[in-house]
Amino acid sequence: MGGLDARHMIRHCPPPGVKIHSLVTVATPHRGSAFADYVLDGDGQGPPVPLPRLYGVMGRLGLGTEAFAQLTRAHMVDEFNPSTPDDPAVRYFSYGARVDGPLPLLSPFRLPRSIVGAAEGPNDGLVSVGSSRWGEYKGTLVGVSHLDLINWSNRLRWTVRGWMGMKKRFNAVAFYLDIADMLAKEGL
Repeated sequence: MGGLDARHMIRHCPPPGVKIHSLVTVATPHRGSAFADYVLDGDGQGPPVPLPRLYGVMGRLGLGTEAFAQLTRAHMVDEFNPSTPDDPAVRYFSYGARVDGPLPLLSPFRLPRSIVGAAEGPNDGLVSVGSSRWGEYKGTLVGVSHLDLINWSNRLRWTVRGWMGMKKRFNAVAFYLDIADMLAKEGL
């Protein structure tokens, strides 16, 4: 939720003595995620054990559960976005991502991708391209999952693929360096 946290900080608690010129968000659920709706759905459409019940147990144990609920589409559209307007002095940029083709059998994104895809269209396994658009949209990364974006790719899988001559298609470090370069060229 880094992009959403940054938007909140810019608008509601800017650091004293710091001038913020820009914010770049990457696959941020600015309009929520259908998967959050699915997980929190207690009417039988969600998972076998709806999380609201599990959250009740966790709450009684003193564990916080509010963060996931804040990623629902209703919360983002009806509460967060209206109460967190953009700062006119800040330039906002965004990127989206989408995973194409079949996912590996054991991928943690198989279910979320299908749920988000049915409700919102192309997505990175958690966040739709549509939800990720905010400010000046810089583009969609193709064939990139939400975990790829935070550089949590499966090293063993890519080591084995490397032995077979396959090269990794997405380099997270290079991508973020390109963003820094873009901001420098923009004078930000």
